[in-house]
Amino acid sequence: MKVAVVGLGVEGINAVESLLNHGYEVYASDINENINLKQDKNLEIDLGFHNFNKIEKADAVVLSPSLWNTKVFQKFRSDKKILSDIVTDHRPLFTIGVTGTNGKTTTTMMIYDILKKAGLKILTGGNAGGGFKGYTEVILEAASADYDMLLVEVCDMTLDFCQNAFNFDLIVVTNIGRDHLEFHKSFENYTESLKKFVMGKTIVLNPKNEEFGRLIEKTSKVNYFTEIPYKIDLFGKYNLENAAAAAKTAEILEIPEKIVKTSLKEFIVLPGRSASIELPSSRIVIGKTDNADATAAVLDEVEFPVIILGTPRKGEICRFDIFREVSKTNSKIIAIFPGLDNTQEEARNILEEENYNGEIFNLSDVDDVVKFALKCSEKYPNVFIGGNGQRKIIEITNSLKKAISAK
Repeated sequence: MKVAVVGLGVEGINAVESLLNHGYEVYASDINENINLKQDKNLEIDLGFHNFNKIEKADAVVLSPSLWNTKVFQKFRSDKKILSDIVTDHRPLFTIGVTGTNGKTTTTMMIYDILKKAGLKILTGGNAGGGFKGYTEVILEAASADYDMLLVEVCDMTLDFCQNAFNFDLIVVTNIGRDHLEFHKSFENYTESLKKFVMGKTIVLNPKNEEFGRLIEKTSKVNYFTEIPYKIDLFGKYNLENAAAAAKTAEILEIPEKIVKTSLKEFIVLPGRSASIELPSSRIVIGKTDNADATAAVLDEVEFPVIILGTPRKGEICRFDIFREVSKTNSKIIAIFPGLDNTQEEARNILEEENYNGEIFNLSDVDDVVKFALKCSEKYPNVFIGGNGQRKIIEITNSLKKAISAK
């Protein structure tokens, strides 16, 4: 069987790798000529253009989520040539989707751990940009083994794509905030897409988004969560909300409360997510906070005299609101390092426009960030490292722990 993968962003590249690993022949294409794919005897690549003749001759097509609603590729959807319409072993499984602006991966893995402890065999995966192997891997893996349930993290930019690819029985919406507005064009467009995504489903929703709940209560069965009433080994009230979302999901699935509580109390934070590193006289909080809402949630916990942030990509205008958010704080120092892109000048300009009156530092790389954070921790009680660039945040976390243990 030969599959055409059209669009080679993070999701498309992961799809190619998954298909090859599962023994498929692949034709891959992208209009971008600067794509790096490992050569393989079962892989044919066209860069700079799409060869529609080759796509049409393929037995199935994987469309990049970014191309899902473009008119030129509608033919493959209407002809039922999309991979998820041909390889369908995942469709009969009871399927849980976890979406929202922040906390998706943590909540997904909390649910997974609860269900696993309950003795269920769970297939988990989703958004390649969020750290999973991508949606194609989920579909192919479902065909290769027996599972009791399917658990999928759904990025807000892939709602339409996932609505077609999976049959969701239960949808968890962690929260609704402002991110990826360059893609959605407006916050209203995002909420409208989300409304269509959850229509007719049983959903688990944060009461902070009660207005959205009222909009959909006639078309969906809404269950609200707040915070769990016991301590867990994770930083921040927002993680108590993530845990409550997982607990409410487990309640709907009739998982015994004892299993739920044990799982959440033992849950270990995932790499790149908010973690607190305790030092003799101070604390460094570190984690991916790639939009203003996520950043505000961390900054609401304690006062951070020092804030160190990774920068977004050039085109991600709404993510620069992170720097507007931190400019409102009483922090004495804001340091900036290249996160997803080296946009330090743009970030500095925003801080200056917002009349931030603390000190601004530019940091060059991971080593620089680690040394600066440790130096600041000798003087200040709380240091925060966040912003954009999950891989870099993980690298900084590992380097920090290594440097601290070496002291």
